[in-house]
Amino acid sequence: MSELKKIREEKNLTQEELAEKSGLSVRTIQRIEAGTEPKGYTLKTLASSLDVSESDLLIPNIPIEPSIEEPILETEDEPIENLGLIKIINLSSLPLCWFPIANFLPPLLVMLISKHRSPIIKQIISLQVILAIIAPIIFFLVAFLKLGNGSVMVTMISLTLANVYIILRNAYELDKKQSLYYKLNFSIL
Repeated sequence: MSELKKIREEKNLTQEELAEKSGLSVRTIQRIEAGTEPKGYTLKTLASSLDVSESDLLIPNIPIEPSIEEPILETEDEPIENLGLIKIINLSSLPLCWFPIANFLPPLLVMLISKHRSPIIKQIISLQVILAIIAPIIFFLVAFLKLGNGSVMVTMISLTLANVYIILRNAYELDKKQSLYYKLNFSIL
C-alpha cells in the first residue's frame, strides 16, 4: 500500500474527496497511489492538504500482505459521444432531402458550428455527400433516356423517399443501438 493511500485512509478520505480538497485530479491521486512518486507542486499540495510532511508521503511502505488496489479509471481521456447532437445532425438532412445536391449542407453546417467531429458524424455527412453525387446521376440518366415525364417524376420521388428512409432508419438505429444502420466503409471528410 502506498503512503498516500495509507494516510488518506487514516484520515477517512476517498480519492474524490482528497482531489476536491487538494485541487488535484482524481487521476493524479490514482497514479500516485499506484506507485508514481509525487514531485514538486503535487507533493507540496498533497502534504499540505493532508497536514503531513512531504517526507511522510515519500517513505515507501513495504506491504506485508498483498493488497487489492482500486481500479484506475480512464474516463478523463475517453471522448464522450454527444448522442443528442449526432441525432440532430442526422435529422438535419431531412428538410433538403428533396434537393439531393444540398442534402449534406445542413449536417455539415451543424458539425462545423458545434465543432463536434466524431467518426459517426463524419459517416453521416459522407453518406449524404455520396447520395448527393449518385441521385443527380440517376435522375439525369432517366431524363436522357427519354422514358417519359412519368418516369422522371417517379425517379425524383423514389430518390427523395430513399433518402428519407436512410435518414430515418439511421435515426432509429442511433436511438436503439447508438450506431448507424447505413454507413460507408470510408469517410469523405
